[in-house]
Amino acid sequence: MYVRKSSSSLVSLCRLPANVQPLRAVTLGLFEFPDFAFGFIRSHSSVGLRLNSGIQKSFRALVPDSCFMHLIDNAINRSHFNQVNARVLVSGLRCHGFLVTKLVNGYARVGEMRYARDLFDDFPDPDVFLWNAIIRCHSRHNLFRDALGLYSKMQLLWVSPDSFTFTCVLKACSALPSLEMGRRVQCQILRRGFDSDVFVQNGLVTFYAKCGEIELANKVFWRLSERTIVTWTSMISGYVQNGQPLEALRVYGQMRKTNMKPEWITFVSVLKACTDLEGLEGGESIHGCAIKMGFELEPDLVVAFTAFYAKCGLVETPNLVLWNAMISGYSKNGLAQEAIELFRRMVKKNVILDSISVTSTISACGQVGSIDLAKWMDEYIASSEFKDAVVVNTALIDMYAKCGSINLSRDVFNRTKDKDVVMWSAMIAAYAVHGEGQEAIDLFKAMRKAGVPPNDVTFVSLLSACKHSGLVEDGWKLFHCMSEYSIQPRHQHYACVVDLLGRAGYLDRAYEFIRNMPMEPGLSIWGALLTACKIHQHVPLGELAAERLFSLDPYSTGHHVQLSNIYASARMWDRVSKLRVLMKEKGLSKDLGYSSIEINGKLQVFQVGDKSHPRFKEIFEELESLERRLKEAGFSIDAESVLHDLDHEETEETLCNHSERIAIAYGLISTPPGTTLRIIKNLRACVNCHAAIKLISKVENREIVVRDANRFHHFKDGNCSCGDYW
Repeated sequence: MYVRKSSSSLVSLCRLPANVQPLRAVTLGLFEFPDFAFGFIRSHSSVGLRLNSGIQKSFRALVPDSCFMHLIDNAINRSHFNQVNARVLVSGLRCHGFLVTKLVNGYARVGEMRYARDLFDDFPDPDVFLWNAIIRCHSRHNLFRDALGLYSKMQLLWVSPDSFTFTCVLKACSALPSLEMGRRVQCQILRRGFDSDVFVQNGLVTFYAKCGEIELANKVFWRLSERTIVTWTSMISGYVQNGQPLEALRVYGQMRKTNMKPEWITFVSVLKACTDLEGLEGGESIHGCAIKMGFELEPDLVVAFTAFYAKCGLVETPNLVLWNAMISGYSKNGLAQEAIELFRRMVKKNVILDSISVTSTISACGQVGSIDLAKWMDEYIASSEFKDAVVVNTALIDMYAKCGSINLSRDVFNRTKDKDVVMWSAMIAAYAVHGEGQEAIDLFKAMRKAGVPPNDVTFVSLLSACKHSGLVEDGWKLFHCMSEYSIQPRHQHYACVVDLLGRAGYLDRAYEFIRNMPMEPGLSIWGALLTACKIHQHVPLGELAAERLFSLDPYSTGHHVQLSNIYASARMWDRVSKLRVLMKEKGLSKDLGYSSIEINGKLQVFQVGDKSHPRFKEIFEELESLERRLKEAGFSIDAESVLHDLDHEETEETLCNHSERIAIAYGLISTPPGTTLRIIKNLRACVNCHAAIKLISKVENREIVVRDANRFHHFKDGNCSCGDYW
């Protein structure tokens, strides 16, 4: 064993007979002393060139290819590569394709393209790997025309390209750009069967985008059966490069629905779209998402964020901008608690606040849904310079509404002196989400009397209030009076009308309304119709709406679940099974339902059948006791709420263990009698649980406020504020 741990051992080793010195020096140098090995080769090069054929054969037999590979990997300049090249030559390994490919890549790595090309040109009959290496090297050094010339020569010599060849060539075509050459390459891609290779198709998407042919890029993109994060990023970047930032954000939204996790380079492209649009809100959301995924310190992303905030005019207070961006980002990406904690740190560190800091934190408080936290925030505002700021008080109205207190929202509204259209609209929206449609209409009349002209958002809030309260004729009249204020209805307004008609059971009228729209109906329109079909169990129209939705957004879990529920309500279990198989093939899974309740300042979250809580035994004992009392009071399971093919016993157990029921049971054992319980649920409440909670409010003499995915339900004395219309 001749491996030594010191240079002195290495020197003594060089006194070995001449025919073994090169082997020992190279072998030792490879693994521990690469610089010494290169020096040894240089000092003995003349000896090496005079080696007789016997010694050469001995050298080739004893020196493994890996020795040269390691020397090439450790080479850092042209001199090193020349020395290795000389040894490869005298060793008779110059026809070793893999070694030469490594040398070509090595010369290119240190910028010696002339030597790389000479080495390639001297090699007899290069294989596809060596061709790929030389083409890639030219492309990486911006020698794009030379790269394309080599590709053409490769074809003349009948060397079959592989996916790596096409990827490199498409990069060269993109960089020039050369649309004609790229199209010829695409024909060859199709002819050679690489039309489904995701890496090659990524290259095509990038190529067409950089050539300004964004529609062709889009066609290639949507033909793919598999899309990687590189594919999505290429498409997003393509739209940005072609001046279509809105389309870039649309594709980003579609990517997020597939649960594909973005990389930092994806955020750079998306942020560029936000910068072009000067969309502060969207950019702040992207910032929060990047923070959430741990990319906030990526240098290119930091530069992109700096440019974005500068474009949005936020350059005077960079420290405050960063704080605000993080709070807003947390708030808009489901990290409300983190946003609030960050705000507390700002206050503690005496960072000068502005309206953005405050409104972002208020928004986070609304997401948490804690009335105590909301009151704390309100008290902080009351003692600050922002107490009379209309934008801050507008945010407070929305916060209290989301925390379940419409009365406190109205208190903030009443105490604000100068109300603008945004504040009036926010208060109308608060009434809407609490199902108080008539109050929303009355407030609109007061708004007009005060001389404040409504805007398009006002009418969205009004129509939403009408649809939640079943005020069909009022909503219809409001929609048609928009023209009096020179307001053109948008998709959101049309969706509200479809929802308004559909919820009331006028499904045919809703469909006719869609057919007569002056614009192409989008996701929100067909989604409203599908929801109405689910409520009224209209299978044919539901299938039609679902078909339109699947063509517009094939990877939306919600739409598939809605159709599945329609089939389940109609007891069409075979179609339910087929749809579940389709969802599985698409990689879609139903969102898990959960409910939260705050007790003594601590938020507790429960899922269906959840037994992870330390007090789960007490909770489920309370549930069993509650179910007995409900049955004694005459409660029975609503069969229409059963959306799975289960027997009666399984059905009863499943429905009794829904997350909102568990949260209520926990609230009952954790608070004094008469305490109002406030529950937040991420999904729509089922019919059975809605009926059960009504009766629980009467049996337990409690007010129970439930915020589901659509609206608020105030349960009291056996009744619900929604009037069983939701």
